[in-house]
Amino acid sequence: MSKIRITKQFSFETGHALYGYDGKCKNVHGHSYKLSVTVIGTPILDANNVKFGMVIDFSDLKKIVKEEIVDQFDHATVFNKNTPHVELANELKGRGHHVILVDYQPTSENMVIDFAQKIKNRLPQTIELFSLKLQETESSFAEWYASDNM
Repeated sequence: MSKIRITKQFSFETGHALYGYDGKCKNVHGHSYKLSVTVIGTPILDANNVKFGMVIDFSDLKKIVKEEIVDQFDHATVFNKNTPHVELANELKGRGHHVILVDYQPTSENMVIDFAQKIKNRLPQTIELFSLKLQETESSFAEWYASDNM
């Protein structure tokens, strides 16, 4: 049976700041992120299965990514918890803002690594995460491929 790749796209708004960076991104700012999630697997062959012919139901993939990424990161501000930005984070949290503290510099590169792990942990055993593409702007993105991370 052929292996098939299935891709679903998501979008969310997230703010961040890069502590110690030497450019404009050291300032708190936001992006309209676009995330493309591609999984790979074999279509279900059991004609009695309601998912017959599918690698994964798009709605099942949507549920995983929505719960793990979109619902968490949409309209949040992300800071590296190991920097003085933690003070700003605590101030914002105290004022009712949704802040996420991570143990990495919140670049697109590091975020896509984090997202890959979160999604892989939730996929059924028969489905593999093939790739992620996290688009930060219209012309800038980071990609993660399973084949590069074996």
